[in-house]
Amino acid sequence: MTSPASQPGSSVPAQPAPGSDELPFRYTPQLAERIELAWQDEWAQRGTFWAANPQGALTDGEDRHAAPGAQPFFLMDMFPYPSGAGLHVGHPLGYIATDVVGRYRRMRGDNVLHALGYDAFGLPAEQYAVQTGQHPRTTTEANMATMKRQLRRLGLAHDERRSFATIDPGYVRWTQWIFLQIFSSWYDPDAERPGGGRGAARPITELVESFESGARPTPDGRPWADLTPAEREDVLGEYRLAYVSEAPVNWCPGLGTVLANEEVTSDGRSERGNFPVFQRSLRQWNMRITAYADRLADDLDLIDWPEKVKSMQRNWIGRSEGARVTFAVGGVGDANAREVEVFTTRPDTLFGATFMVVAPEHPLLDEVPAAWPDGTKDLWTGGHDTPGAAVSAYRSLAASKTAVERQADARSKSGVFTGHLATNPVNGELVPVFTADYVLMGYGTGAIMAVPGGDQRDFDFARAYDLPVVFTVAPDGGFADGFEEAPDAAYTGDGLVQRSSATTTAGDELSLDGLTVPEAKARITAWLEANGVGQGTVTYRLRDWLFSRQRYWGEPFPIVYGEDGAPVALPDSLLPVELPDVPDYAPRTFAPDDVTSAPEPPLGRNEEWVNVTLDLGDGPKTYRRETNTMPNWAGSCWYYLRYLDPADQAEAVSPELEKYWLGPGHRQSAGGSTDRAGGVDLYVGGVEHAVLHLLYARFWHKVLFDLGHVSALEPFHTLFNQGYIQAYAYTDARGQYVPAAEVEEHTEGTGETARTVFTWHGEPVNREYGKMGKSLKNVVTPDEMYEQYGADTFRVYEMSMGPLDMSRPWETRAVVGSQRFLQRLWRNVVDEATGDVVVVEAEPDAIGAETLRLVHRTIADVTVEMEHMRPNTAIAKLITLNNHLTGLDRVPRAAVEPLVLMTAPVAPHIAEELWKRLGHDTSLAHEPFPEADPAYLVEETVTCVVQVQGKVRARLEVPPSIAEDALRELALADENVQKHLDGRGVRTVIVRAPKLVNVVPA
Repeated sequence: MTSPASQPGSSVPAQPAPGSDELPFRYTPQLAERIELAWQDEWAQRGTFWAANPQGALTDGEDRHAAPGAQPFFLMDMFPYPSGAGLHVGHPLGYIATDVVGRYRRMRGDNVLHALGYDAFGLPAEQYAVQTGQHPRTTTEANMATMKRQLRRLGLAHDERRSFATIDPGYVRWTQWIFLQIFSSWYDPDAERPGGGRGAARPITELVESFESGARPTPDGRPWADLTPAEREDVLGEYRLAYVSEAPVNWCPGLGTVLANEEVTSDGRSERGNFPVFQRSLRQWNMRITAYADRLADDLDLIDWPEKVKSMQRNWIGRSEGARVTFAVGGVGDANAREVEVFTTRPDTLFGATFMVVAPEHPLLDEVPAAWPDGTKDLWTGGHDTPGAAVSAYRSLAASKTAVERQADARSKSGVFTGHLATNPVNGELVPVFTADYVLMGYGTGAIMAVPGGDQRDFDFARAYDLPVVFTVAPDGGFADGFEEAPDAAYTGDGLVQRSSATTTAGDELSLDGLTVPEAKARITAWLEANGVGQGTVTYRLRDWLFSRQRYWGEPFPIVYGEDGAPVALPDSLLPVELPDVPDYAPRTFAPDDVTSAPEPPLGRNEEWVNVTLDLGDGPKTYRRETNTMPNWAGSCWYYLRYLDPADQAEAVSPELEKYWLGPGHRQSAGGSTDRAGGVDLYVGGVEHAVLHLLYARFWHKVLFDLGHVSALEPFHTLFNQGYIQAYAYTDARGQYVPAAEVEEHTEGTGETARTVFTWHGEPVNREYGKMGKSLKNVVTPDEMYEQYGADTFRVYEMSMGPLDMSRPWETRAVVGSQRFLQRLWRNVVDEATGDVVVVEAEPDAIGAETLRLVHRTIADVTVEMEHMRPNTAIAKLITLNNHLTGLDRVPRAAVEPLVLMTAPVAPHIAEELWKRLGHDTSLAHEPFPEADPAYLVEETVTCVVQVQGKVRARLEVPPSIAEDALRELALADENVQKHLDGRGVRTVIVRAPKLVNVVPA
């Protein structure tokens, strides 16, 4: 292979330029650029970083399949979205980190798969299309081209053959195919799944067979054959993992679309645009992620993720154990009584339930009593003459609020009596049923039993509406005098149950008095189940995933609707369903607070596309296409699988390739153990994806696992959250941002009064610290760094700024330190005046013991740091060794070659160039990483002086790190010391490790 630096266009001249006083072979940004561009071309031409599959068309650069002895190492960055603004220096941090890991693992002999695709559907491109009229595909592809150029210039060791974008028709086809796999499946809680355990997705055809055979009765008891196709689909829709339902959704008029719970902030506003979000009942696509709640929580124990992310997922899933309890509404013996079910984690407090609260959307409120019942207090009616008027007015009020505003109203005690009375099943007492908008229909059952003695929110509501408070749990020793008569708060502590016994509505005696809370929970749950008025159960905070978006720029659903309105899956032969042209890309948006608005998707504007004639097996018929699109999460749920072979036309992923790259046990640890879950070996990205992308991807993967398409239990085995590069921004007296690059720093005053001030064009400005952004006028682009310093310097600086998982401030002026490191490394090999290699050919034993020890100690230390993803400390070790070599008269080859190899993962271009100049004909990308010789890792010794009664009696050679106790023992055991003690005892021993021991005789 010819050295890139000697090819045409190289920055390394054959001889000095005439009349030039400059050093012609100095490592400058200009020289760095030419070296870097040449090596990037060489890598691409040779396929240096092509990952070899064990079979198929994707081989390495030498046309070889995966070597049998090489362990697979699947390395990934989180899917980037190609922004029109391009990259700033904060974006590449994770990409450089994974590149360093990948290059290191490759030098350790692993078969490394590292590729990068693009998450190209999404709202920003659609919004730009709305503003400009330019098709989102045009904008997105231009943005991808910019990002690819910037990342290629960084020298990332990606296998470019495996790159793709979610908007590619071939990729859309398989995304739609996976959706149909989910749509055509149901969750069978009794099915045995691969690897053990019960509960798995099964083909919907198996469910149909059970209905046809009568093994499973239909909801109304009619034979399956007697149901119409639409009725059958209604039944199956209650089981399908992807289904259409009329349910409360998060409607955002300002965006013109519905949002998943995860896309709504804690303030009840949209993540994008910060618009208010309202609860509306709409017909939308959902995914039954709740069926996997237990597995999604339990299997976190199988993977190596930051505990913070695991906790976030567990909290979002929100597993709660308790009981469902049925209250009869309408009174005992009332033939028209209706049942309302509540879930409670504290069934032991049922005797303290003095009222109920239902969500304004609860179907119980579709019919209310015509008049207020006896005992209704004026405080409860909201000033209305009838329950119907009160409930109607309150429902309208609740519909105008966001979910968060409704939750906040729990503190303002907003609610109204519905006129309904419910029967407490344990004691037969009638309790009033209120409606309050802090109860949401989308959570739990949409109804709660209120126990004001044990819940502060219920207590506040009870006090506001003059409702009774009963304390059913008391601390050991009881309450202080007067507490229960005039309480000012609920009691939520531990204790013993009280006031919880009665002759029940079932006619038996039930008492929980004197029991602990756990004992009372067990007893009351058993009683509820025995009497058919409740059941112990587990609920989850997790809701089914709202999967519809009223947008243009997303994957179309591979679904059509017949005359009966039932969804029909398109056959594989009609995939992909591609987006049509539309006259307007924008979903219809509304005033942000227009709660009466309804979705109008852009796809509905192309009538020829929406209404289509198809022959789906029973002759040509006219069908209506789904006009919603999938959320942008769809494409990012499975992209890691497509990296294995993005050109595969037969399968979304080959089972053989999936098993090789991701299967359980595909990679052995140093100790010989294998992981049980499988998955991507290292996944690097931001913690902001902890719930959204990561939870959704795990769900899709588990469905594919159940259906036999993948063997790994989890998609991502090891997750690493990188920190962020932040920057200073500056504002003038008006509060306007000024260009950070033009701000000057000054010191005013001296001594203790000295302070730093910042000015822009002579005017003082204020400095703030945070994110980097165009609006803050503090963006520094990679292109600027490439031009001013070169890609390798930029890489070294980002990796040396601090621990990868910590955020750190960007400081352009500090980049020069990384540049000096590389310049010194260059000078240690290349004469800046002549271009000659200046290393000496000395045998290891001839280069000096100190140098040899430092080389091998550096190898050992850098290996440890790289294994633990600590490139910042690895670089510090390299700088120490490099500085040591700089101080030598001539640098030995045996010392500098290991240094070049260890530098290669962080600064690959200069390392490749130096390796070539040192006489090697092949790229160092696959060279073995240096290994330390244990013989040189023995610590150097220092001379310890041992005194007896103040006189030197011995000298010991000891390690510098020797402990005081060990040094004391060595000194006292010395033969000469014992001789001068002459049998006397020792009064004290003064130890100053490692250089002095003074023994004082008794």
